[in-house]
Amino acid sequence: MIPTQRSLEALREAGYLATIVERWNPFAKIRQDLFGFCDLLCVSPSRGFLAVQTTSGSNVSARIAKIKAEPRAGIFLAAGGKIVVHGWRKIGERGKRKTWQCRVEIILSESQNAE
Repeated sequence: MIPTQRSLEALREAGYLATIVERWNPFAKIRQDLFGFCDLLCVSPSRGFLAVQTTSGSNVSARIAKIKAEPRAGIFLAAGGKIVVHGWRKIGERGKRKTWQCRVEIILSESQNAE
């Protein structure tokens, strides 16, 4: 199972209405995220809109840097949306069964970082 599918399952279990918004561009032969940073778009009546970037555990920092450099991410945050990065990796004690765990990093706008 790929990270996007793991996050989709976890978010739906948490009560979000969630869908994949990342698309394959056959002409450019690349995957394109919604607004340049969003793999999953989620909504909840009590929690609002949530944009999720999914990745492997080792690429979380690179994804955070990508989002902070994307002007449309600032617009999404200013409009009241929330952005998180899900980093998936297998974790477990040595000699024991490893399980998939999600590291969740919340992206804040510049004004939220100042507070």
